[in-house]
Amino acid sequence: MKFIHLTDTHVIGKGLLYGQDPASGLSAAVRSINEDHGDAAFVVLTGDMTHWGDDAAYARFAREIGKLRMPVHLMVGNHDDTGAFASAFPDTPRDENGFVQTAIDTEHGHFLLLDTKEPGTHAGAYCAKRQDWLQGALERSDGPVLLFMHHPPFETGIKAMDRIMLQDAEAFYEVIAPHKTRIRHLFFGHVHRAIFGSWRGISYSCMRGLNHQVALDLETGPDRTAGNFEPPAYGVVLLSQDQVTVHLHDFTDASPRFFL
Repeated sequence: MKFIHLTDTHVIGKGLLYGQDPASGLSAAVRSINEDHGDAAFVVLTGDMTHWGDDAAYARFAREIGKLRMPVHLMVGNHDDTGAFASAFPDTPRDENGFVQTAIDTEHGHFLLLDTKEPGTHAGAYCAKRQDWLQGALERSDGPVLLFMHHPPFETGIKAMDRIMLQDAEAFYEVIAPHKTRIRHLFFGHVHRAIFGSWRGISYSCMRGLNHQVALDLETGPDRTAGNFEPPAYGVVLLSQDQVTVHLHDFTDASPRFFL
């Protein structure tokens, strides 16, 4: 099974963001996914669809993401506005408390898409109501689990991003800990970098954004975020009964291709 992990598209209604047009980056990614990975089962977008969370941005985002030839599962991030998103995508599943989270069953695992947005802050949160939903979703399933969230529940070493990671990390872990042996992988966004590792025995990966990146700066303090324009990328995930393989696709790379 193949699926695509896309994140942090940061589309705006008009104009430029840091001197670039995020919608053009999304358009290029969609074109690449259709042409190079048209056999993917679906796309999961782990939040920050827009930068300002306004209606015009969601309309522009909808036009571009609608060109995908496979289903797409959308998640909210700290830059999104849940109300504006719901108006633009009214059919997106939400839980009984209105959070944008859902479960997707596949032949190779139970996909749980989580809502870590907290209004009024760029930091992530996972309140008691969301924890209850996650606990119920885990208890109702007995097979492999893959988790998707916007904010990572751990530090990455980039101080400014660690300051706005998931604030309820320990409470979140207490919910998933009894099921840890079933959790095959954790996918997240937010950090705008390609990051791979493991957290308390759970493997994880993060992808770059499509418009701008967070620089690999492990020295600057938490009050300043260094950015750059490393190439955008998305994840190509190959999933089987005994393996999770995550390829980072630098889809704008135009270097010559040849056989070694």
